[in-house]
Amino acid sequence: MTTKIKTASVKVMLSYDYSHFEASMSLENEDGIELQEVDNARKMCQRLADKAVGQYKQAKASASRRSDGEYKMANFESQCKKIQAKDEGDRTINEVAMLKQYENEKWQEQFEDRYDYDDDENYRF
Repeated sequence: MTTKIKTASVKVMLSYDYSHFEASMSLENEDGIELQEVDNARKMCQRLADKAVGQYKQAKASASRRSDGEYKMANFESQCKKIQAKDEGDRTINEVAMLKQYENEKWQEQFEDRYDYDDDENYRF
């Protein structure tokens, strides 16, 4: 006599950089569950946990770039104000380009980095 599995659950837990990520899934079928179905569920949970770690890394890097961007934005604006104080004939080609960029209404966008755990297509389920 073989034992028929009617319910199963899988859980994957990962730790990365002092953060913990967990995915769990339950399966139920009165007609029985094959071990391959349980294994596929485990793989899906692993992919979800891996995706969470990947997005965590991306969010952490984005926060770092955002902090760096604030400094770079202030520095850029300060340099542009110094360039504006110069006579037009004394400005270098790079300085003229910087001013042109500074005069653009959206110049601050080059220093922004927004990431909100966007879904990407790298993970298949």
